[in-house]
Amino acid sequence: MVRLHVLCCTLLASGLRFHGQGFALAFSSSVSSIRSNGVALSATETSQQQLQSNVDQLKKVLAREYVSFFNPMERQYYSSDVTFQDPLTSLAGIDKYQDNVDMLSGRTLLGSILFSDASINLHSVRGGEISVDPQGTQISDIVTRWTLRFCFKALPWKPTARFSGISVYRVRVGGSEGVEIVQQNDYWDSINLQSDGTYRAVDKSVGLSDFLDQLKPSDINAPSAGPELPFELLRRGNGYEVRRYPQYSAAKLAYERRDEGYSVLGSFCKGLQPMAPAILTVDSQKDEKSMMWPLTFARPGQTFELPSTNNRAGRGVEVVVIPSSVVAVARFSDASVEPVVRKATNLLRNACERDGLKLSRSEALQFCQYDAIFSMGKRRGEVWIPLDDDNPWNQSADTLK
Repeated sequence: MVRLHVLCCTLLASGLRFHGQGFALAFSSSVSSIRSNGVALSATETSQQQLQSNVDQLKKVLAREYVSFFNPMERQYYSSDVTFQDPLTSLAGIDKYQDNVDMLSGRTLLGSILFSDASINLHSVRGGEISVDPQGTQISDIVTRWTLRFCFKALPWKPTARFSGISVYRVRVGGSEGVEIVQQNDYWDSINLQSDGTYRAVDKSVGLSDFLDQLKPSDINAPSAGPELPFELLRRGNGYEVRRYPQYSAAKLAYERRDEGYSVLGSFCKGLQPMAPAILTVDSQKDEKSMMWPLTFARPGQTFELPSTNNRAGRGVEVVVIPSSVVAVARFSDASVEPVVRKATNLLRNACERDGLKLSRSEALQFCQYDAIFSMGKRRGEVWIPLDDDNPWNQSADTLK
């Protein structure tokens, strides 16, 4: 841990800046008459229609840059002395911004030594509305919601760090494109999110601790029962994650004893290459228990196909199609018995309600097992709670191409 701390501190001292999307991605602009909801503008500088068109174009630029990891970075939309702040650093200047994003993406020599597989998944771009008040025309802040991941390959175990959160951009009239970003503040879901759904700045030591915790070597885990059902990470929160799973097919069985359920599904799925995890649902009120093994999933841009199960015998096994869903997830490593699962579920529900998420009110317990049965090592279990449709990832947002 001492070497790890020294390494990270050395990196910070050498110019590496952490950003809410990973590391500091500074945006530029000279600040002039900044208000809490934007920057005061002169209504005579441009028509509202042209101004809105310029802002809409800026939002499309941000979307393109996130997808391409700022390659290229469209510097004409940032002013030279932009200010930036996130949980780990504060800086100013577009050159520092580009240096850091190029390093994180591996486009510099130091970056190619430290990082790999960096990507930003943009979930939404909102804001930038034009309004008029007694002090002039206003541009509301632009807010992006994103998830960032990268591999810190300088360490022998090559840990992957993940961050999710929002970036808040202040915009003013100016520059060659009619509008430019003058300030960016980044917030992480894991440390900045408050109980009322707003974000608040914290001491930078909290941000450093959150990052270093992700670089620690993990314990030896039990081997997974198969390749994992893929998902999109929407939020890395304090004590939980929010994931979007694609539509998938699964072999489903109502069971009495778990070991018998594994045996029946194992016989039915032989040759089908089922995926992890085994998804179990226990409804004590209805006295029902079921187990599912995922088989196939909907790939982007491809037709969803059910697996061929002709002439397969399985006592009570059926192949079902599960629609795409957004779920809150928390991990546990103890045995998957009801008291453990119920406690983990209650903790997950409390954490989500603390952060303002609206959850399904089903009393059924849903939990997952990833490791092969009777395997050795640290076991990996999860509890899942579906989110209601009224959540930040299903609400209407600007669609940008």
